[in-house]
Amino acid sequence: MRSRHRLGHLLGHRLGRQFGWLWAAYGTSALGTWLAFGAFPLIAIEVLDAGPAEVAALSSVGAAVGAAVAVPLGPWVEFRRKRPVLITMDLVRCVALLTIPAAFALGVLTFLQLLLVAVVVAAADITFRAASGAYLKTLLPAEDLLVAHARLESTAWTTTIVGPPLGGAAIGLLGPAATVVADAVSHLLSALGIRAMGGHEPPPGRREAARMRAGDLLDGWRYVLADVTLRPLFFNTVLFNGLVIAASPLLAVLMLGRLGFAPWQYGLAFAAPSIGGLLGARSAQPLVTRFGQHRVLVAAGTLRALWPVGLAFVGPGTDGLLLVIGVELGLILCCGVFNPVSATYRLQRTATDRAARTLSAWAVTTKATTALLTAVWGVLGSLLGPRTAIGLAGVLLLATPLLLPRHAPAPVPQSKPVPDRA
Repeated sequence: MRSRHRLGHLLGHRLGRQFGWLWAAYGTSALGTWLAFGAFPLIAIEVLDAGPAEVAALSSVGAAVGAAVAVPLGPWVEFRRKRPVLITMDLVRCVALLTIPAAFALGVLTFLQLLLVAVVVAAADITFRAASGAYLKTLLPAEDLLVAHARLESTAWTTTIVGPPLGGAAIGLLGPAATVVADAVSHLLSALGIRAMGGHEPPPGRREAARMRAGDLLDGWRYVLADVTLRPLFFNTVLFNGLVIAASPLLAVLMLGRLGFAPWQYGLAFAAPSIGGLLGARSAQPLVTRFGQHRVLVAAGTLRALWPVGLAFVGPGTDGLLLVIGVELGLILCCGVFNPVSATYRLQRTATDRAARTLSAWAVTTKATTALLTAVWGVLGSLLGPRTAIGLAGVLLLATPLLLPRHAPAPVPQSKPVPDRA
């Protein structure tokens, strides 16, 4: 028991033992997710002989339907204690993922099962993110939220750097099903870490009506759209993320197809620049301390939009590879600064009793928009060519800074977090 307390304090530093366990749980599940990166498409192709349309449906349809399934879960989470929800979502992801290697071992795996698991995992991911954000708001005072988000962002980029190479080696040695097992185990360990946090969680707000009404499903969107500073940030984030991700498959087609890059070069072009995300996250707090939250938010949000258009000019050979690495490094560095500042800004502007619904609506919209734009850009890539479609996405991204909040908002009254009694 004493070693558990020491580990929590070591991980959390001045943010407390409970955050330390939450941080460790997040890092564990994030590493598992990146270890299994690309495992579903590989299983679909190598085991089930799936074609391009089925592989595309696995990612886009799975994410979109998962987002739709998660819509009623936001209001449901709001009026429940968040730690049990976090543990439940981890266990749901663990069990769902374990059905894949089990069915594979028994020789009964089907594409429909892969698709259903993708839907369940996507819905659980959205619900987990909403619950964790709402829980973090009650766990820490407002002035510590940026430090916490910067640490989570640093961890996310670290696992991005480490996970795919290790996962690729594991797939080569043991097959893609092994990385799915690793991902499932990571969620189980995350659930155990959250269970080990201890402490006291304040009771959730009480629902006015005995049953959920259809209008309750829209509460998160109503709250975001009614806030003069959350609304532009919401549209900026959704559009930026959607366009960046929508252009990614086309860049893969361009680099691996027409330009003749080897798979290892393609992987290097995106793994190496991830160090920029780690550096950016570590720089977020010093920059905010010096220049202020709003200035850093606008500056980083503007600078990150300038990079992607450069990907339309990638050519063959070493020069082309260095261009992609340079563009991705600049983009990821700016995102590493922007993401924790934006997450803190959003959480500070959201009332505690609306946090889960707001974060859920935000995540659902992002997932659905990304799936839609990915499908649209796939069609544009076929009609205009991948390079032109990538350039079009880059040009549209140049307009996203216009959606950033123009003025620093007045502070929102914050409820005090419950002290760590453990």
